[in-house]
Amino acid sequence: MLDPLLLNFLASITIALLGINRKMGFWGYFFSSLLLGPLMGILLLLVSSSKPRPQVKKEPNKNN
Repeated sequence: MLDPLLLNFLASITIALLGINRKMGFWGYFFSSLLLGPLMGILLLLVSSSKPRPQVKKEPNKNN
């Protein structure tokens, strides 16, 4: 049988992996779910928005 602390740690890692492309990133979700519990980590993950994508500037066409 798995220890509850090990289950909490594995759940925190899973939540952190799901939150890589979110506002707080991997470490933010990992520590928040580790300290507050996996349920709070999931709630934070669900209410957070994803990271804004960087805008790619198009260079003007140089066909003169």
